[in-house]
Amino acid sequence: MLLFLIPGMIIFALVTIIPSGFAVSYSLYEAASFVGVPTFVGLENYLTLLQDQRFWRDLWQTFVYAFGSVSLQIVVGIAIALVLNQSFKGRDFVRGVSVVPYIIPVIVVTMGWEWILDTNFGIVNHIISFMGLEKVQFLSIDLAMLTSILLSVWTWTPFVTLVFLSGLQTIPHDLYESSTLDGANSWQQFWFITLPMLKDLLITIVLLRGLWMFNKFDLVWLLTGGGPLEKTETLPIYIYLKTFKLNQVGYGATVAISSAIIMMLVMYIYLKITSSSPKVKSVRRKRLGRSGAQSEGISIGGDGKI
Repeated sequence: MLLFLIPGMIIFALVTIIPSGFAVSYSLYEAASFVGVPTFVGLENYLTLLQDQRFWRDLWQTFVYAFGSVSLQIVVGIAIALVLNQSFKGRDFVRGVSVVPYIIPVIVVTMGWEWILDTNFGIVNHIISFMGLEKVQFLSIDLAMLTSILLSVWTWTPFVTLVFLSGLQTIPHDLYESSTLDGANSWQQFWFITLPMLKDLLITIVLLRGLWMFNKFDLVWLLTGGGPLEKTETLPIYIYLKTFKLNQVGYGATVAISSAIIMMLVMYIYLKITSSSPKVKSVRRKRLGRSGAQSEGISIGGDGKI
C-alpha cells in the first residue's frame, strides 16, 4: 500500500516541502537574487518586519479583502444554491450557466470588467449617465478595494454554490416534510434543518475559501496592481514586489514565511472556535442514522424550536 503513496509523497515534497525549506532559508539571508551569493543576517529580516508599517497595513488590507470576499461568497453562494435546489422549468440550464464565471480565466475576467467599469467608455457608467447620475470611478482610492471584493465574489461564488448544492441534495427530504407538518416556515426549516445538517460543510468551505482569498494574487494584481496609492496592496502583492521588483529576495521570503505563520495561526483559532463537542457530533450522527424516521428526526414546532 505504501508504494501507491510514494508518487504523491514525491510530488508533495517537490512542490511544497522543498520550496518551503528554501523560503525559510532565504528569510535568514540578505539576497538580491536567487543566483547570487547571499549574506547571512539571522533574524534581522524578522526584526525589520516587526517595524515595517507597510507590512502591517498590507496584512490588514489582506484580511479586509479575504473576509469581505469570503463572507459575500458564502451568503450569495448559499442563496443561489437554495434557489437551484428547487424544481422549476429550465433548472438544468440555469445550473450550467451559473458556473460560467468560475471557468473563465482570471485575466479574461479582469480585462472584461475593467472595460465594463471604465469611467469613460464602460457600459455601467454609460447606463449611470443615461439615468442622469454622476459617473462612478470604480477603481478610485475609495472604491478600489470594494470593487476587487465584488469582482472576486462574482468570479468564485459559483464554486461555493456547487459545493452547497451538492450538500443540499444529501439532506433527506423527509425532514422538511416532517417540519412542514409541525408548522415550520421556510426560514425555520433553513435555520434548524439546512444549516445544522450542512454545518461541517460550511466550516470546511469557509476555511478553504479563506485560505485561497488570503493568498489570492492574480485578480487584485491584474485589476489594480495594488493601487491606487497602494490601497489594494495585499501581502501576496507585497511579497511579489519585494522579491521580484525590488530584488529583496531575503526580505520577500521573510514576509512570505510570516504570512504563512499568521495564516496557520488564524486557521488554528478558527478550527478551535468552530469545532463541535463530542456530544454534538454524536447527536448529529444519530440524526443522520435515523433520518428515515420522522418522529426521531429533526422536529420543529410552530414556535421555531427543536
